[in-house]
Amino acid sequence: MTEGVRQGVAKGDRLTLLRETEVISVPFGKAVTLAEGESIEVMQAKGSTVSIGYQGRLYMVEGPNLDALGLPALSRPHLPAGASQQQIEDFAWAQLRTCFDPEIPVNIVDLGLVYGLKVVELLDGRKMLNLKMTLTAPGCGMGEVIAADARRKILGAEDLSRVNTEIVFDPPWSREMMTEEAQLELGMF
Repeated sequence: MTEGVRQGVAKGDRLTLLRETEVISVPFGKAVTLAEGESIEVMQAKGSTVSIGYQGRLYMVEGPNLDALGLPALSRPHLPAGASQQQIEDFAWAQLRTCFDPEIPVNIVDLGLVYGLKVVELLDGRKMLNLKMTLTAPGCGMGEVIAADARRKILGAEDLSRVNTEIVFDPPWSREMMTEEAQLELGMF
């Protein structure tokens, strides 16, 4: 993303919402509207979202709503119609690198959660992307939130009619699946 968003706010910053804002509740993935003037605390600012704490709960503010925090709003990811299968796959990988577990400051690709993706052409000519991913632990409550964030971003490719997300636990995730950069970021190297 944007170093700009990360430079604009830091963990622990207390901000006041500048306008009524739609946020995503974590771990439920439900859209909720917070009122203008509410006080929030920044929990994490990575990728194209900012995780915030509000009244003891965790929420995500997505890129198009970052202006409510006094940051530049980010437009939704977009890949125009007519893209090749490779361009769609490259776009999907790039979008996945902007997806973060709201509690972990490493994107899901570098964290080793994405096992693969493939564009499939359906019989009616539409295209679907199959995404295979895992979670850091089978009971992780962030799975649907992360998968929904990935789907929203990948569907910025006009030629895709659907993203099918399969969450698998075989092989089980382990820290060895993380990139060296991710391990350094988390102090594991």
